[in-house]
Amino acid sequence: MAEQDLRRRSRALSVGSLTIGGDAPITVQSMTNTDTHDAVATLRQVRALADAGCDIVRLAVPDAAAAATFSYLKEQGVTVPLVADIHFDWKIALECVAAGADKIRINPGNIGGHEKVEAVARACRERGIPIRIGVNGGSLQKEILAKYGSPTAEALAESALMHARLLEACDFWDTVLSVKSSDVRRMIDANRILAEKTDYPLHLGVTEAGSAARGTVKSAVGIGTLLAEGIGDTIRVSLTADPVEEVGAAREILSSLGLNPQKQLTLVSCPTCGRTRVDLIPLLADFEKRIRAEGLNDLPVKVAFMGCAVNGPGEARDADIGIAGGVGEALLFRHGEVVAKYPEGEIVARLMEELHKIKDTMTE
Repeated sequence: MAEQDLRRRSRALSVGSLTIGGDAPITVQSMTNTDTHDAVATLRQVRALADAGCDIVRLAVPDAAAAATFSYLKEQGVTVPLVADIHFDWKIALECVAAGADKIRINPGNIGGHEKVEAVARACRERGIPIRIGVNGGSLQKEILAKYGSPTAEALAESALMHARLLEACDFWDTVLSVKSSDVRRMIDANRILAEKTDYPLHLGVTEAGSAARGTVKSAVGIGTLLAEGIGDTIRVSLTADPVEEVGAAREILSSLGLNPQKQLTLVSCPTCGRTRVDLIPLLADFEKRIRAEGLNDLPVKVAFMGCAVNGPGEARDADIGIAGGVGEALLFRHGEVVAKYPEGEIVARLMEELHKIKDTMTE
């Protein structure tokens, strides 16, 4: 069965210049951690996220004064779609719509009565701005918690659908649903429920996932499981770290499933064992550092970095370029053929030469 047949069919929505849902590529999101009132610092971080490959950037908007930052960012030429993250105050949502936000994140049930929800829905509909409903395990409504006893998957899904119905009552349908939990299984199960009950696009994430290492693992399990089942239209890896790291981790998750539309170098490397006779771990670290520094990480090539003669030659032959280690040396493969043998100290330099040759060929 083709990949496109496996993906859940969701309705397509426009977010700035991008499309979420339908058959559009899965988008990567992150969120600034600057004070949104500091427009200059926020601009700097938005640009860093966009440069790292972030498709959509979300900003916390605690008050009306912070909404003015959207206007500033647009004036400074920011083109990456911007999302206003708002809680409780419907007037702030209207301010963000007027200031140029490309998407609004609210929970209709906590911004006031029907008239206030309708005012936000009307403003967004007139501007063609979608609304993201964001439900977290740590902030469920009291009545739903009382019904289920805890933030179960069923509770999360019911909350999201309840909020969606409030927008539907206002004849608003350009909605994205997001149910997140710090419990990976709960997050998976909640999104499976939504995938069956609605065709709204789904934003995936494991919230409060932890540090860069721990959070990346939890996110890869939760987000990756759903994406492998065809569920999910946009993702965020939430880390207690520099937001730019979230983007890299999200791109790796997509790449591992063949879902990353952006050009990116694919690296295959062995875990090392007692057969390894080159010091592969620091060599690989040096290689990764250099491809980032020399702007080669976005080359659409496959590189094999292998340490011994058991799996090494096979993996290296299957890559565009690769090495298979021997005793203090390595064979260099190019498109399946051995082209040279180099001592350990020259391995990284020779691989870099090969990558630059490929880059030069692609830009001719």
